[in-house]
Amino acid sequence: MRTSLFRPLRTGQVVFDVVAAAVFVPVIAFSFVEPLPTTEFGQDGVLWLGIVVTLIFASALAVRRLSPALSLVIAWVGAIAQMVALIGPQPVDVAVFGVLYVTAAYGTRVVMWLGLASAIAGAAVAAAYMVLVNAAAWPLDPFSYEWMLLGGTWFAMIVFALLLSWTTGALVRASRQARANREARDRAEFETASEQERGRIARDMHDVVAHSLAVVVAQADGARYAADADPDVAKHALGTISQTARSALSDVRLLLAQLRHRQGDGPQPTLADLEGLFSQVRSAGGALSVDVDPTPPGEPPAAVQLAVFRILQEALTNTLRHGDGRDVDLRMAWSADAVALEVRNAVDVGDHRRAHSDHGISAEDGAPVPSRGHGIVGMAERAQLVGGSLTAAPDGRMFVVRARLPVSGYATAHPTSQENHQ
Repeated sequence: MRTSLFRPLRTGQVVFDVVAAAVFVPVIAFSFVEPLPTTEFGQDGVLWLGIVVTLIFASALAVRRLSPALSLVIAWVGAIAQMVALIGPQPVDVAVFGVLYVTAAYGTRVVMWLGLASAIAGAAVAAAYMVLVNAAAWPLDPFSYEWMLLGGTWFAMIVFALLLSWTTGALVRASRQARANREARDRAEFETASEQERGRIARDMHDVVAHSLAVVVAQADGARYAADADPDVAKHALGTISQTARSALSDVRLLLAQLRHRQGDGPQPTLADLEGLFSQVRSAGGALSVDVDPTPPGEPPAAVQLAVFRILQEALTNTLRHGDGRDVDLRMAWSADAVALEVRNAVDVGDHRRAHSDHGISAEDGAPVPSRGHGIVGMAERAQLVGGSLTAAPDGRMFVVRARLPVSGYATAHPTSQENHQ
């Protein structure tokens, strides 16, 4: 809540308000309506008092946006001075409308409600003042029906005009607040989208680097052992290392470019890239068996294709890092509304416990078990992003990753997914 008496304004705004108030003085001061003839100050005295009242109201206008609270106080001082001088309604009174407007439009919440109270109380005081001042001209019994009817008529006219000014300011305030809320919501949505995008890029970076390094390590170990016995095998392994490293470098550069420029995503892996992934795993020494039955009935959504590729990439990378060198079985079954994935590999019991005991996770209930790494957590997040489920857990001497990803209805079920357009 703002507690300062003065609002921060640009110099140009302050100068404009002061100049407008200065112009207000001569224009209004010389347009006074002939004051009431029966006053104790005399004709000239009333005129000079009218000029003083004009200066007071001009001061209220000069500071109306700089300090609505101070402007309201000055306006009350001017109104009281006008009534003390027994001056009737004058053109200078239009300043009150401007003061009530700014209390509602720019004042604090307290000042805004004080402006509303001032409009109602001011209307009541002005109505009573008008009835009392005109009592001689209209001889009426005090508190008679005609007397109260006259006072009620004055009150209705004055309160309508004053509340109209205050309500206009309140509408401007509400419009400005709504615009600020929209801007805050847009900023929050942008920050959320940016955070989700950074998370997606982090997952992609992890998938690319982890998979590529696993292949490079496996090939380097093979080349080291075969260097003396079979130089051709070593040369082939070095070629695979070179090709894998170049591909990983290209992917990393693409991801870094996305982080720098915050532009649309570059080309993302699709189902057509799975053969290259399988070849890399086989060339790294993995005995991979792939069973796709049935094949996709049509063209799956791009987001689902990306999720399938990244989940399989991470699962196969884990078989290279934690497997015992025996067969790796990959099964993929497509239906009209979903795709089921399963990656199964045998691991040594000791390595199995060390590598996977802390990595068991189920994305079906969204409650991952504490993990030392990010690979399986990343796979679960991939599945959740497209509305699917994933489990990764030991099954005897085997470690099994199972995922089920919806194919139909993804676009309508997840309109805000950050990977929906990929």
